[in-house]
Amino acid sequence: MSLHYASAVDVADGVRSGEYDPVDVVETFLERIDDRNDVTNAFVTVLREDARERAAAVRERIEAGEDLPLAGVPVAMKDLHESKAGVRHTMGLEPLSDDVAETTSVTIERLEAAGAVVVGTTNTPELGYSVRTDNELQGPTGTPFDPERNAGGSSGGSAAALADGCCALATGSDVGGSLRNPASCCGVVSVKPSFGLVPRGSRVNGYRGHTPVRVLGPMARDVESLALMLDVIAGPDAIDPFSVPTPTTYRPAAADPPTPDELTLAYSPDLDVFAVEESVRAAVEGTLSDLESAGATVEEVSIDAPDSGDLTHAYSLAVTTFFATAVSELEAERDVDLLADYGEEIPSGLRTFVSMGRSHDAADYATADFPRTDLYHAVEEALSGYDALVCPTLATPPLTHDEPIPPQIDGEPTGGVPTAWTLAWPFNMTGHPVVNVPAETVDGLPVGMQVVGPTFSEPRLLGVAAAVEATSGWEYPEA
Repeated sequence: MSLHYASAVDVADGVRSGEYDPVDVVETFLERIDDRNDVTNAFVTVLREDARERAAAVRERIEAGEDLPLAGVPVAMKDLHESKAGVRHTMGLEPLSDDVAETTSVTIERLEAAGAVVVGTTNTPELGYSVRTDNELQGPTGTPFDPERNAGGSSGGSAAALADGCCALATGSDVGGSLRNPASCCGVVSVKPSFGLVPRGSRVNGYRGHTPVRVLGPMARDVESLALMLDVIAGPDAIDPFSVPTPTTYRPAAADPPTPDELTLAYSPDLDVFAVEESVRAAVEGTLSDLESAGATVEEVSIDAPDSGDLTHAYSLAVTTFFATAVSELEAERDVDLLADYGEEIPSGLRTFVSMGRSHDAADYATADFPRTDLYHAVEEALSGYDALVCPTLATPPLTHDEPIPPQIDGEPTGGVPTAWTLAWPFNMTGHPVVNVPAETVDGLPVGMQVVGPTFSEPRLLGVAAAVEATSGWEYPEA
């Protein structure tokens, strides 16, 4: 395997041992980005000189005896919630095409303190509002498995960069599947952590989301590297009043996962809410069958979920309020009226989200937590007695860049809405942590599987995901 596809764990071990020079490592990945970015369009800004300087500094720190858990590991940074001072920070918005960040976000500070090297920023839809990565500023990002198909959104640039061997780790964020949808489309692993585990950080609105839906989280190609990155970025930070102490470390659970015969998994093919394409079910069930053959117990369960219309309405209230608030925060930070001054440069879908969010009645917004609560208890009941609940991540394989959400899936009408395509957003409503892990492929395209557990059960979930990984024989289309 080339260095491009080495795990972050192996890269860091090699740099610390002297097998790899961090400057050479970074140069190798920068060359890969130059070779491949025209294919996937994953990167917005490539930090060539800064990365080289940072790698040289890592070499000096290693020589001085520092123990750096991410020594020399190339990291891609989603061009949205994370920022690095002095680096272009567009959030996918054409009006911010020349914007430069004044501060470095806490996740990037922690990654660089651990020895990681940020090699560039990755593409995202405007403010991360879409389930596919595309915008007027940068254009669409494709999955390396088929660049004509979208990498998914909103962390699509990060997922594509990982799957294409252009970095070893990447940052992402998740309001309704934005870590897991792209991970499914690109065949990588990601974790949507429990709320508060990874600090969000906003001096403008630290209390955004008293019933939150958004989290920040890591992405990687293998589960142990994912867990290592979570170890680095998790933990309280004074800027986020909702951040919590890290209850444990995560890498040990992924490095020494349970054997399949120690696993008892609940399986739902559709969460009793969604229509799912038969090929996707078969891919997930094929992966579970491999686990069963190795000794795992897998049992299909029912989810006593609320009425799908009530649940979708509740999510719509939450997510449109979120984006209305996000625009207000951006306007306060930049002292600009974004929609009034740049209305035609803001996509109509995002303008609709903001308009809806600003029109909600406060009481309606609060009572939307009723179906959220019902769903939370339904998932908890389904988890009872099991190590994890597993289900598909998306209802179909990756879509093409221009393909609409299918009006029908498995013969069921969907209305062509994104909430019918992704099975990820219900867990933003409940707060359950979720790991996306690749299942089998459909016609050469990746299919993701969600591994869900109780709040703060990330070690258990990472162990389950590592056990899945060990039995799957997953491979990337190395080009």
